[in-house]
Amino acid sequence: MEERRRKLIWVERKNFHGWACSECAWQLNSASPPVGQSLEEMQLNYEKRRDKEFASHVCTANPATRTTK
Repeated sequence: MEERRRKLIWVERKNFHGWACSECAWQLNSASPPVGQSLEEMQLNYEKRRDKEFASHVCTANPATRTTK
């Protein structure tokens, strides 16, 4: 049921601009540089990594009250 409720959302806060979970404190750590031979390939690789990390995170491991909605 957790996967059905949560959504990947864009947040802009004082100390963070990026992708996060709508239901917990998880946020994408985008510290690694883009990988690919072209901008299109870099974008595709970034989106794949983002989606994979989001899908594999566990909301109960990142408990916090969000005020990003």
